[in-house]
Amino acid sequence: MINEPKIVEIKEIIDETPTIKTFKFDWDMDTFGRPNPGEFIMVWNFKNEKPMSISQINDNELAISVKNIGEFTSQLHDLNVGDQIGIRGSYGNGFDNSFEARNIIAIGGGVGMAPINAIASDLVKKANNVDVISAAVTKDELLFSDSLEKLGANVHNCTDDGSFGFKGFATDCLRELLKDSSYDYAFVCGPEIMMKGIFDILEDAKIPAQYSLERYMKCALGVCGQCCVDSEGWRICVEGPVFENDKISKITEFAKYRRDASGLKY
Repeated sequence: MINEPKIVEIKEIIDETPTIKTFKFDWDMDTFGRPNPGEFIMVWNFKNEKPMSISQINDNELAISVKNIGEFTSQLHDLNVGDQIGIRGSYGNGFDNSFEARNIIAIGGGVGMAPINAIASDLVKKANNVDVISAAVTKDELLFSDSLEKLGANVHNCTDDGSFGFKGFATDCLRELLKDSSYDYAFVCGPEIMMKGIFDILEDAKIPAQYSLERYMKCALGVCGQCCVDSEGWRICVEGPVFENDKISKITEFAKYRRDASGLKY
């Protein structure tokens, strides 16, 4: 489904960290459909279009959380409340949010906390016991820790430099939690090198999980092939961005490389 762009007005902008802003806008769920956590939308700034994870799904309201890392995201960060953007979607294979009254671990690194916030928030509301590892390089870059705690999640902050919470990587924090806790399922999003470490730990612990991947996308419809991964040829925009353990293990490029707009590995 192409899903023609809808022009929406930004109703609220939240400065989450020195590099990340959350943009909220109205979304008619009855007319446009209710996205599932883990799905993404294509954001149009009237010049270019880029995929963005949905970080919050509320009653007739969506939000995206954007890290300022380049020209497109810098242009978004320059917008103000009342400005407009184009939204196309939602797209992709999202997280499984059908769990109830289960023990869940959700792990996010950096801006990878955006889709993790959406799934963790949803599962807390369904009476699941949800532990969240929110990982960042330093305290100022931690994302959604406070709001998830207020919602009822058990948040374990983790910083590389030890400026707040657990000192070390998300993998180290997970190992510590597994000494005293067990989980029925896990959800993971962040840098792939982090996700590979998490994948190995969860596989050893025999904990099933879903992982949200990121690749360069153009169409979001599975037509252009730009976001295909090696080996199985899965399209991140259609078969992904969320994959379960068994499929992740078949993606040979996972945590090794990805491709730029021209198709070159990097």
